[in-house]
Amino acid sequence: MNTTTDRIARPWGPRTAYGRGEPWPVRVDTFLSHGVTEAQVQRWVRAASILHSDGDAMDIAVIDGRMVGVRGRADDRVNHGRLGPKDLFGWQANASPDRLTRPLVREGGRLVETDWDTAMGRIVFRTQELLRERGPGSIGFHTSGQLFLEEYYTLATMARAGIGTNHLDGNTRLCTATAAEALKESFGCDGQPGSYDDIDHADVIALFGHNIAETQPVQWMRILDRLQGADPPRLLCVDPRPTPVARRAAVHPAPRAGTNVALLNALLHEVVRTGRIDHDYLAAHTVGFDGLRAQVEECTPRWAADICDVPAARIEEAAEVLGTAERLLSTVLQGVYQSHQATAAAVQVNNLHLIRGMLGRPGAGVLQMNGQPTAQNTRECGADGDLPGFRNWQNEEHVADLARVWNVEPDRIPHYAPPTHAMQIFRYAEQGSLRMLWISGTNPAVSLPELARIRPILSQERLFTVVQDLFLTETAQLADVVLPAATWGEKTGTFTNADRTVHLSDQAVEPPGEARPDLDIFLDFAARMDFRDKDGGPLVHWHDPRSAFEAWKRCSAGRPCDYTGLDHDLLRRAGGIQWPCNEHAPGGTERLYTDGISWAHPDTCETYGKDLETGAADSATDYRACNPTGKAMIKAAAYRPPREQPDDSHPFQLTTGRTLYHFHTRTKTGRTPQLNAAAPDVWVEASAADAAELGLEEGDLVEVASRRGALRGRLRVTGIRRGLLFVPFHYGYWDTPAGNAPDGTTPGRAANETTVTDWDPASKQRLFKTASASLSLVERGNGTPAPAPTTTASAPVGPGTVPATEGGPTARATHIFENERYDAEAGDDE
Repeated sequence: MNTTTDRIARPWGPRTAYGRGEPWPVRVDTFLSHGVTEAQVQRWVRAASILHSDGDAMDIAVIDGRMVGVRGRADDRVNHGRLGPKDLFGWQANASPDRLTRPLVREGGRLVETDWDTAMGRIVFRTQELLRERGPGSIGFHTSGQLFLEEYYTLATMARAGIGTNHLDGNTRLCTATAAEALKESFGCDGQPGSYDDIDHADVIALFGHNIAETQPVQWMRILDRLQGADPPRLLCVDPRPTPVARRAAVHPAPRAGTNVALLNALLHEVVRTGRIDHDYLAAHTVGFDGLRAQVEECTPRWAADICDVPAARIEEAAEVLGTAERLLSTVLQGVYQSHQATAAAVQVNNLHLIRGMLGRPGAGVLQMNGQPTAQNTRECGADGDLPGFRNWQNEEHVADLARVWNVEPDRIPHYAPPTHAMQIFRYAEQGSLRMLWISGTNPAVSLPELARIRPILSQERLFTVVQDLFLTETAQLADVVLPAATWGEKTGTFTNADRTVHLSDQAVEPPGEARPDLDIFLDFAARMDFRDKDGGPLVHWHDPRSAFEAWKRCSAGRPCDYTGLDHDLLRRAGGIQWPCNEHAPGGTERLYTDGISWAHPDTCETYGKDLETGAADSATDYRACNPTGKAMIKAAAYRPPREQPDDSHPFQLTTGRTLYHFHTRTKTGRTPQLNAAAPDVWVEASAADAAELGLEEGDLVEVASRRGALRGRLRVTGIRRGLLFVPFHYGYWDTPAGNAPDGTTPGRAANETTVTDWDPASKQRLFKTASASLSLVERGNGTPAPAPTTTASAPVGPGTVPATEGGPTARATHIFENERYDAEAGDDE
């Protein structure tokens, strides 16, 4: 059966109901350019989604060397043919007329076009000059969560063993550093315990700070299909906003911002008090339960109610749902990761599963989610705050093992301190010790907190800045050299999603002009720098995506993220496969920890852990004393109030976040007609009660001001909790009339004009949900609605009060259903 749907107005498409334990039915979603039919498509090229972390498998339609559409891949384990709105429409940004097509260099204060030899020559000259005069610590790299595995591994190799710098981190520090840290704190090692297939089997799905409907829309389709089938799961949603998940939840605690640890400690208190504990699992596989029990003993629902502003009865109801689950699946994302006590809160979710024995079985697992398509690869490959292959920087044998892989001396690999996190890299640039910063595939002039501080750092004459990107972003405008990069669909490489599924994305079309794949740029730099191993051979000895992947396999061998059973040809034939994949698991590994905890032993663990409150690293001696045999670690945490509290001048809490139709700073989605029309400009969300008290109405132009800066946007009155403001963080300045950032005399529109420079002590992830702010009227809207979607958590109070979000004829996608599983009467999104 075929049908078509406006996938802007109905972003999750029609339902295909299925029952618990049944396979998820196939629904193939397709979108082609106007007037193009499938019969006209000359080639379908394999790829996967690049605008979120889900890893939805798809094929790219090509006619005469041009992308003309996409379709979901029916046989892939992740999406069973489905695609979200960003998947269906976002590919159109590749053909945007303002793509960078030639390198740029700064001459006389202006960026001018040049050739590749000139641009690379300037980069190499400055690199060599700094190495001679100031040493490797004067050079840093800030990369993305959107490159390919082969590119990250090449970058990590040349940065750590070639240049010898410790200053390499990804923009994944913004979004999912806490996911990695929480997994390491509990299990000794990164690696997602659960699987998306657990959605098919769980009887309770708990979502902590995770608006899955907007961040991973295909998995929300999966949950919606379960909700309309036999034996549907109960949902628990912890979120201060009325998200689509909250509207379908059995229980929805909406806590005050910054109080996640208090709420989770109360939930743990109730689970322990009612005896819903798997004592056999605790004894066999964990250490630390006594400390947790003592910590939460006084954390009653009544205690937490005062802190979180959530009724005690609702906390008890949530604990009952968690405590009576037969198969519990929990997911966690930015509402925890970017909030106060981030790692401490995420670890408490892990603790819920450990004390209930809810790991390693179908439907029983944790998904500490990622936000970007290749965030997992930055962590695996060592392009962020880890060594490649989840090696422990404090373990000399791990460093020696990596040195053997790279054929260098161990002291060539910097490990005198933890790898430098992104905000510290920018601080070193601000202070002047870091004199060169190479930024690839990210836009910190919009995405980092306290932009009035970040822009001057990037504008320093003493800082030599290289930007490698698709467009002349707000960051690229400040660079000394700009390198035009190829993107998804224009190059070949692999990437790994949030549940460890590895996909191959093949090149479908040529990049525009002289733009080059990121891998080619890094290989060119490594060759010009003539990096050598200890025997005089080339340090970076690979030359293309396939050989780079084979080099990575050697690095991953015997490590938790073992890729040795994979290759490009297998992934091209079979589609997504979950690591570890090796001779012991040639078909991949659906779930981790099915038979105990694998990588927490002192000799093999990725970390010895940290103090969750201070971030101080534990020593090998301390770790070995408390966990000598390598069990999961139950780590308790006390609630501490956020540092920045509302006051008379800034009476609101301010949180920032994502919306369904955009990704990061809109460099791609803002150039996609259907997506941009759904959310064309910034807006501010406030509760009906707060708006009424201030005499504000839907569509009024308002100003949000914090102690650091201000922004202006139109007001959307929603069901958000009272006392909280929400602003989407996607909007910068490239598409404003001036085309650049404000000069400091007028408010901007970027959410990060207002956010605070602060980070979690353990994960070093930036905290975008902890500021206090004021809200005031600038001018009346006079009936003009806010440019916010009506289909999402930003839905206005009162249906029909503003025009519904629609995409029209250009947003209609085709759906093909297998075995007639589509039920037209149950075909609504919600």
